[in-house]
Amino acid sequence: MNMKKINVLPLGERVLIKPKSDGSSKKTASGIIIPETVNKEKPEQGVVVAVGSGRRADDGTIIPLTVKKGDVVLFSKYSPDEVKIDGEEYFIISESNILAIIK
Repeated sequence: MNMKKINVLPLGERVLIKPKSDGSSKKTASGIIIPETVNKEKPEQGVVVAVGSGRRADDGTIIPLTVKKGDVVLFSKYSPDEVKIDGEEYFIISESNILAIIK
């Protein structure tokens, strides 16, 4: 995946994610091919493009995020906020809604 320079810095515990697409078409049981562009369901995987500074603890200290730029992550299906940056779709999501880092 081509990672171009993005001038967006998420705040706090938020993470900017580029949705990952499998690039495949779906085929129905009757043989009809449905291209990926028709499938409007949100992807649940993506690549971390930028991360915020971290979560602020009760005592005021900053707790750094676990995820880092370049990580491929699995996240909750209905948790991301969709944004467009330079004509491309991205998600902004709280780190607490990231379920796993895919190695």
